[in-house]
Amino acid sequence: MFSRAPSHTAKVLGIAALALLMLIPLLLVQGLVAERANLRDAAVAQIASRWGEAQTLGGPLLALTYVQRWKTEQGWAERQHTRILLPAQMDVEAGLRTDTRAYGIYSTPVYTAGIALRAAFDVEEQAELRRLLADGGRLELRLPLTDPRGLREVRTVTVNGAPQRLQPGAQTNGFPTLALTLDAALLQQPVEVDLAFDLAGTERLQFLPLGRTTNLALSADWGDPSFTGAFLPVRHAIKPNEFRANWQVLELNRGFGQSWDEEDASSQRVAPAAFGVTLYQPASVYQRNERASKYGVLFIALTFVAFFLFEVLRQLRVHPVQYLLIGVALCTFYLLLLALSEQVGFGLAYALASAVVALLIGGYAAAVLATRRAGLLLGGSLALVYGLLYGLVVSEQYSLLIGAFALLAVVALLMYLTRRVDWYGERLAAAAPADASRASAP
Repeated sequence: MFSRAPSHTAKVLGIAALALLMLIPLLLVQGLVAERANLRDAAVAQIASRWGEAQTLGGPLLALTYVQRWKTEQGWAERQHTRILLPAQMDVEAGLRTDTRAYGIYSTPVYTAGIALRAAFDVEEQAELRRLLADGGRLELRLPLTDPRGLREVRTVTVNGAPQRLQPGAQTNGFPTLALTLDAALLQQPVEVDLAFDLAGTERLQFLPLGRTTNLALSADWGDPSFTGAFLPVRHAIKPNEFRANWQVLELNRGFGQSWDEEDASSQRVAPAAFGVTLYQPASVYQRNERASKYGVLFIALTFVAFFLFEVLRQLRVHPVQYLLIGVALCTFYLLLLALSEQVGFGLAYALASAVVALLIGGYAAAVLATRRAGLLLGGSLALVYGLLYGLVVSEQYSLLIGAFALLAVVALLMYLTRRVDWYGERLAAAAPADASRASAP
């Protein structure tokens, strides 16, 4: 396939075919990256199941369970309803103390949040509950919470200044709840609730805007917050090792009202209105490995082109098996990178893997091309290419821009180096008769 011929076309096509063949091991590496990422997710789930899941916390709400009766042709019928009433004002202060927990070689950020919550209900809005209670029912205060197992300490629970005790409650709006039973007489005056407790969770903490006006002040000793959910903070300050943020959400912003029956459509609009923060880890090991492998075919092709240029410009010969070995070595880089990055972190793993592969291919090139200078040049070029790849992998915002300009520069360099290559072999063909005539001359 790669025999010496007047034209280089056949060899170029063969090199292209080998580069495409390298897609197979690259796809296998990408599949391995996905598998390891799934193992990491499973490890995070194990940590969350023991420490506390990603938490979503709602403010206290009033829930009145009552029975509605009506007369039919067959007699009296009845159905149980739960009427929900939200507070007029909800103020939350939360301070996160962060840490990292590991399961095997996998780790994830966790937190313990000290939360102080104050909610006040409107006595005029409570009139509807008083009317429904006239026919009997059970009045509860409920606190929606994703994972009650994450509660570490409940310091304060008071209703209108009187200490109370929370118990596991019925599910509300798709969330488990903590609840306490209230005396119906409380509805004759504004109901005010104060809560203070510690809540443990993993990676993410969000809040439901259950007040007509919801104010949240959130701080943490974490320098990479990702503000998530339906609302962004109105103010925030981020420093290398901490952040502070403040939200304000109005009833008009959230898409549901102050009161509804649980079976109404409003219940389905509560969860999507959650907002808060995720303890962000910039480009995880597996994201970076995936990004690196996506550029694999490009860099294999560039390395093949570099060998081909040495072959053409220096009039050397490189066997297809040698191209194949070089391609396999380049694919091994991504496997080595994945294995090392799980143990020592992505930056150091990348430096080690790229140095090993650059030395390996540089030494091989020096032997194949029979010149130490060629080996040094190719090894150095490969190290430069890996440096460029690292910039593309770690630069989340500008990777496309960097990649586009780098590719343009490479194409320009290739065009410059091959500007005088005799692709059709016409000079060789023209020189052949002249050589033959000189050989036959007496």
